[in-house]
Amino acid sequence: MNNFIANLSDIWIKLVSLIYSYDFIIDTIDILIVAFLVYKLIKFLRESRALHVVKGVILVLVAYFIIKTLDMQASTYLFEMLMSSFILVLVILFAPELRHALESVGRSRFSVLRMLGFNNRNTASQNRQRKAVLEICKACNEMSEKKIGALIVIEREIALNEVISTGVKIDADVSKELIGSIFFPNSPLHDGAVIIRDGRVCAAGCILPLTQNTNISSDLGTRHRASIGVSEQSDAVVVVVSEETGQISVVNKGNLQRDVSDGVLIEYLTSYFAPSAQEQPKKLTFYRNKGEKK
Repeated sequence: MNNFIANLSDIWIKLVSLIYSYDFIIDTIDILIVAFLVYKLIKFLRESRALHVVKGVILVLVAYFIIKTLDMQASTYLFEMLMSSFILVLVILFAPELRHALESVGRSRFSVLRMLGFNNRNTASQNRQRKAVLEICKACNEMSEKKIGALIVIEREIALNEVISTGVKIDADVSKELIGSIFFPNSPLHDGAVIIRDGRVCAAGCILPLTQNTNISSDLGTRHRASIGVSEQSDAVVVVVSEETGQISVVNKGNLQRDVSDGVLIEYLTSYFAPSAQEQPKKLTFYRNKGEKK
């Protein structure tokens, strides 16, 4: 009983000491920073394939703990060799996710470069973007009526150089006629994606990475999977026209909005590429639809 009281007294003394040593400003900021980083880490893991890798790493660590406890010498030796390069293994496993996370930090509204005024948007660029949005919407509306499949990727902050290198460089003004001719059936470039950079057609016939998300609808075809895939790896906005139904879809950050109207399409694209000072980009909500294969 005396030991119990002594332990309680010791805990109380430490608690009081901690309270008195607490610096309200510095320690509060410290706690908020740690909480923010933990929140971002959890959010990052949930929104990427890294979560499955983390589960595998945890299972490996549990197996190592059991082997170490049971004193299995051969298995322990192999695991210790693995653990000696554990950080390098993690970097290799999470290389795409780490790159995406750093790119997200760099393009955030609190980016140091943005604070210093390094912003590539100007009046000429916004006018060019606004004109491109109108031409893209006209082209998509016409292709939708004729049920011509199309895949248009509009680059934002993250450069799509790797994707552009897979296609044919064009560098031309965006026009309804040009987009229509590229996606006209049996044309050499109609199966690939068109990349729009800074209000100009940068390349056509480009190959996009397919999404690895297994939770999306099985009705989604190659175009839609490719549009989700490139939007997961960049901040690009993608417009898809289905050649089966003529439906127009918009994709951003892995979220897909299907069967959007002409007015909604203009509203989405304008909010992203030619917004007013008070206007914020529209958010897309992914939902599943039946009956569309391509």
